[in-house]
Amino acid sequence: MALIIAAIGKFFKILEMQTNINITQFIASYITKRANSLLTDDFAKYNAELNDRINGKKVLVIGGAGTIGSSYIKAILKFRIKKLVVVDINENGLTELVRDLRSSSDYNIPEDFITYPVNFGDRVFEKIFQEHGPFEIVANFAAHKHVRSEKDIFSIEAMIENNVLRARKLLDLLLQFPPEHFFCVSTDKAANPVNIMGASKKLMEELIMAYSDRLPIKTARFANVAFSNGSLPLGFLERLNKQQPWSCPLGIRRFFVSPQESGELCLMASIMGESGDIFFPKLDEEKDMIPFDQIALDLLKTLGLTPVICQSEEEAKQKALLLKEPSLREPSLRGGTACPDFSSGTKQPVPYPIYFFGSDTSGEKSFEEFYTEKEMLDNDSFINLGVVKNSKKRSIQEIDAIFNQLRALFESQNVTKAAIVNVLKEYLPNFEHIETGKGLDSKM
Repeated sequence: MALIIAAIGKFFKILEMQTNINITQFIASYITKRANSLLTDDFAKYNAELNDRINGKKVLVIGGAGTIGSSYIKAILKFRIKKLVVVDINENGLTELVRDLRSSSDYNIPEDFITYPVNFGDRVFEKIFQEHGPFEIVANFAAHKHVRSEKDIFSIEAMIENNVLRARKLLDLLLQFPPEHFFCVSTDKAANPVNIMGASKKLMEELIMAYSDRLPIKTARFANVAFSNGSLPLGFLERLNKQQPWSCPLGIRRFFVSPQESGELCLMASIMGESGDIFFPKLDEEKDMIPFDQIALDLLKTLGLTPVICQSEEEAKQKALLLKEPSLREPSLRGGTACPDFSSGTKQPVPYPIYFFGSDTSGEKSFEEFYTEKEMLDNDSFINLGVVKNSKKRSIQEIDAIFNQLRALFESQNVTKAAIVNVLKEYLPNFEHIETGKGLDSKM
């Protein structure tokens, strides 16, 4: 999908500039560096099985308005399903999803297609499930995904409620009408977690594994989705549209997949995996792990902008103000660059302020990993996907004990973040929380 950044005309009062960027092409050229989807060969290999297991089935997608959920929907609509029900709390997101799908000729939209702006933990969701079900395929993408969600005890409670406790309620509902395939999204941050979000997802993995002998459950840990909702790269474009400076951490390297690849990965995992499987993309640490600062510089260059490196957030904001008034522009912002002459068909780079900083926030990991040393891997069944086969399975009684302890803490008047971390550490030996006392909400 081509994302157009237009009308930056106000950006300089005497400079009218319009920049077009094809996000899909930028991701392929500078981030994933793959001309074709990572999953192309696997979809070709399992084409017959996928068609047999998907066509004619009724599908429920929870959290379908987000980047990964909507990409999953687009992937499954390449097949011919019988029914599609999508649930998400983002009413505007669902509206755009419907418009996007209905405006395209790329998808096989079933006649029976409906969306509901409801929370999957609410009673009305159960009514929807019972009215429209049973479903052969159920995929859950509802999750708190940001490390910043551990800012205080309230945000932590909301995150654990959404990522873990509410998932238990969904699993019990599915036991009434077991689907043929159930998928619940995880994160790479569940492998040796250093933040509460990753720990909550690891606990979610152990929760669903406790049901894996009664439900066909699969999950996936995967890379950052480039330009997904709420991501830093998409934030760069938002800042540009709002005439604001960029801010970017140094030395934070991440694996990336495209939005299309994220949906295809989850579809492959949900349909072709065995119960208890945890999928992950086969990516190379040297070749595929990209630092955010490099993405920022490549994006500036692609946009026809040249970086003006600032030493603080305040300096970056002041330089952004100066950019709006060319007559006040200081030499470091002029950089000897004249205003672009679009009539000649050429563009001169335009200076743009950016602040690079060293990351010092709680729960921030400088690298990513998809599995731990103790996990047994299947690297042969799929061409570009690996599978963790021996994920830890706790009993329901153990899970209930963990949940009861967490609920007791949340109901306490004096609960602290440290107390929550200690409980999670007790049940998750690999959880090594990084606490700095600083959060991302204090930064641009």
